[in-house]
Amino acid sequence: MKKTGIFYSFRSVKTAQQVKKITKFLGADVEAVDADIMTGEDFLKYTNFILAVPTWFDGELPNYWDEFLPAIEDEDLKGKSFAIFGGGDQKGYPENFVDGIGLMAKFIEERNGQLVGFTSTEGYDFEGSVAQRGDQFVGLALDIENQAALTNERIEKWAETLKKEFK
Repeated sequence: MKKTGIFYSFRSVKTAQQVKKITKFLGADVEAVDADIMTGEDFLKYTNFILAVPTWFDGELPNYWDEFLPAIEDEDLKGKSFAIFGGGDQKGYPENFVDGIGLMAKFIEERNGQLVGFTSTEGYDFEGSVAQRGDQFVGLALDIENQAALTNERIEKWAETLKKEFK
């Protein structure tokens, strides 16, 4: 697997727990990058990307992603592969469950980046999501508020998919 970075806020305890599991299941050398302080140069040195994008409030990106994305908005991401995961609350916010994943996916695709790691919507109960395409999410949707017992299994299955899809 080519140079892979996993990008998340080091201040997010729940996300850090998920990152630890993803890294363990990947069994590969993955570099952790703090999304709160990274630069465009830090970001662009990778070929494979795992982006932690929890959904904030009623369907928004976390502040650190909102603040960072302008630094790479003019970049062509062709030849780079992106896997996105994030948490959401399908009972508390059923009309915009894991929208953050979908917002990030749109940003990446508009810059020619390749999305990998799509997962099934089966087993979730929500009304709508911009992360949904047909019967799949454009990444890994996690709901540790309502389906914590399914998290490890979902992460392990996703990691196996990434091993095949990352170059």
